[in-house]
Amino acid sequence: MSAKRVQRPKGHGWGAYFWPYVSFGAIGQFSAGLPDSLQPVVLPLKVIAPMGLMIYYFSRGHYPELRRYPFGAGGALLDFAMGAVGAALWMAPYLFFDSLRPDDAGFDVNQWGDSLAPIVLAIRCVGYGVVTPFWEELLIRSWLIRYIEVFDKPGDFRDIPIGHYSKASFWVVVIFFSLSHMPWEYGVAVPWVVLSLYWFYCRKNLMSMVILHAGSNLTIFFFVLLQTGKWLDADGNPLSLWFFV
Repeated sequence: MSAKRVQRPKGHGWGAYFWPYVSFGAIGQFSAGLPDSLQPVVLPLKVIAPMGLMIYYFSRGHYPELRRYPFGAGGALLDFAMGAVGAALWMAPYLFFDSLRPDDAGFDVNQWGDSLAPIVLAIRCVGYGVVTPFWEELLIRSWLIRYIEVFDKPGDFRDIPIGHYSKASFWVVVIFFSLSHMPWEYGVAVPWVVLSLYWFYCRKNLMSMVILHAGSNLTIFFFVLLQTGKWLDADGNPLSLWFFV
């Protein structure tokens, strides 16, 4: 018996892809005006808001592209490994060239105090390593890359197959993804997104990209967690790597 087909939600369907992204960005912008005493509240909100919205939309029949993953456990491991390779490419320039590192100290592990650092790390791990790959891939490689194909003509982006290649959508995604990061990251964002797009066109599956993205982010997170204070700069001083996350 064939699986029951999920009915496409009515309307243009953009909200399901926009609002998780918007909620994350809006909370970040709003928090900039908060006093330091309230800043710790922002951390769980930046995880809960987009995750809650994605669960809501998924339960209402959005994101059919997340419901099919044909590659099995071995395929998931391969996707994750590709993400880990991307993480190595992302970090390498900043690990070996002091001049490329930003001045920003990065994520504050002790923002809730030393005793609650493990909880802060757990929340950051879930947000950075699991939630962010979902909303970023849904926005960029599900909505944006397909919308470029129909924006100047009648049609629904959801009719464009996942993993469809065109020169225009390729360059729009490369530019958008790169500019959505900090300026000091542009030099690694471009090769990362090009590599991952190549894999996307091979796999033609959005969950593959979520797993790859999670592989990159989790590899970076745990490398930073384990190597901060052990990795030395050019002068032999212990280096904090929390600017990566």
